[in-house]
Amino acid sequence: MVESFVGTWKMISSENFDDYMKAVGVGFATRQVGNRTKPNLIVSVDEQGVVCMKSQSTFKTTEVRFKLGEPFDETTADDRKTRTVVSLENGKLVQKQSWDGKETTIEREIADGKLIAKCIMGDVIAVRTYMKEA
Repeated sequence: MVESFVGTWKMISSENFDDYMKAVGVGFATRQVGNRTKPNLIVSVDEQGVVCMKSQSTFKTTEVRFKLGEPFDETTADDRKTRTVVSLENGKLVQKQSWDGKETTIEREIADGKLIAKCIMGDVIAVRTYMKEA
């Protein structure tokens, strides 16, 4: 099922991301850059089932490698050190990041040929939409 996420995805829209970054605790200067950045998301899976998700932009490139359901340490684009686990739930890739007693969830799903990423922190939800590159 992860295979449907494999490919290079170009961001086409981002809604409410500044409020999400504020809720997570991202500082003003980093939020300004984050709001202007439209990263590509590159998803691949190797023969051992290790998933690689790379977020690539002119500002910063981050990469995480993981097996579904296995917790790992992640350094986010805004330099948070999180304990993260990614699982497949009802066709969605659900990424839960925990740090300093806080938790955020990023749900990624494929809908109408687009990858929709919902970033959730408390009652704040940002939606980032990506189109698959040919």
